[in-house]
Amino acid sequence: MNDSHSPRSSYHPRDSRSKPSWRDRRPPAGRPRTAPKKNLFVNKSPEGSESWLSPWVELKYFTYNPAVFPRMLGSVSGEIAPGSLVHVYDKNGELFGSGFWNETSRTPLRMVYHGRDAFGERELDAALERAVKLRRDILRLDETTNAYRVLHGDSDGVGGLVVDRYADVLSLEVSTLAVWQRLERWLPLLHRLCDTRRHVIQVDDGIARMEGIRPEDAPESSAPVKLVKIVENGITYEVDFAQGHKTGFFCDQRDNRLKFASLVKGGTVLDLCCYSGGFSIAAKMLGGAAEVTAVDLDEKAVAMARRNANINQQRIEFVHADAFVYARQMVRNGRLFDAVLLDPPKFIIGRDGFEEGIKKYHDLNMLGLQCVRPGGLFVTCSCSGLLSPYEFEQTVIKAAQRQGRKLQIMGMTGPGWDHPYLSTYPEGRYLKVLWAIAL
Repeated sequence: MNDSHSPRSSYHPRDSRSKPSWRDRRPPAGRPRTAPKKNLFVNKSPEGSESWLSPWVELKYFTYNPAVFPRMLGSVSGEIAPGSLVHVYDKNGELFGSGFWNETSRTPLRMVYHGRDAFGERELDAALERAVKLRRDILRLDETTNAYRVLHGDSDGVGGLVVDRYADVLSLEVSTLAVWQRLERWLPLLHRLCDTRRHVIQVDDGIARMEGIRPEDAPESSAPVKLVKIVENGITYEVDFAQGHKTGFFCDQRDNRLKFASLVKGGTVLDLCCYSGGFSIAAKMLGGAAEVTAVDLDEKAVAMARRNANINQQRIEFVHADAFVYARQMVRNGRLFDAVLLDPPKFIIGRDGFEEGIKKYHDLNMLGLQCVRPGGLFVTCSCSGLLSPYEFEQTVIKAAQRQGRKLQIMGMTGPGWDHPYLSTYPEGRYLKVLWAIAL
């Protein structure tokens, strides 16, 4: 984020990963394997470890969080090749599960399974199959959309891999070396399971350096991908892989877009941080809103939003402006709306910026509330995983109280069910959407 009062609207992705510049590179023939590095965790092997399955890693403390930091690790069975699937033993010498190992990572151990059964590459492949089955056979998302999350990282048992489907395209975000090393095997499997043909692969530059991922070793590129049209609840959106963050479309808000549309019939709507126009178009086309104003600072996002509105033949007023500045202007003008929606970018990237991020959420919600008529609908979002639902709710309540207003809170929702989170990993509950009537 640039400064505390000027968010770049929606041009930060929800997980703050940027697009790679190497997407279309082909790997050289006979690419080298990553050489094992000196193990920093080796010390005296525990008693009885000679009977343990190799390679193994010992835990100092019990934890069911998938991300295991160095301080929580004990002995390691000699040198282990980065990216290996290792057996994990607890401090009592009992088999605890399996995980990905990479000594150079900030989290050297990434658990993918907890239990005492044998777990290997076949079980990893089965995790991909279960993830796709959940979306296609159980949730039956294909009946309402061809854009949804296929695999949600740790929540689906594959830490370091996020896969979104957009029509015949798979968008993969990789954040662990172990996943990177298995992509050549997994890509054909995912395409077969999802009935897709093309793919794009993204890795953040900083993560690539930390994990030891070599971008030049990317799997063979599929057919070029730039623009693809998707359908969600009867609305057609154009996804621009070349311009947008991640893909130019966030499918995590699918159910919330539909809910918002059902509440704005005949009303005036202000959509701050509209990105590619998802909420705005749904409000007008599905909800029958009388007037919709959509604001974003990202000029490319506004252009995408306009194209999407034109594709669906919907008249929406798009404004290229900073959300804070525009809201202040509306307050000065005395302009009030029947419904205001705030869907800003990720204001809290790390723990060091937590307080500054809280201030941004507080200030934007104060301004947004001043634009809602008494009795109007106020919907506000946060996609910061480090911000708990309770902390977010309290921040919004304080913003209302600063204006001498009360909120009739109707509930809090999250992303669609294709974005589950683990009970042992609360940070995975990243998207929070608070629904209220502003009194």
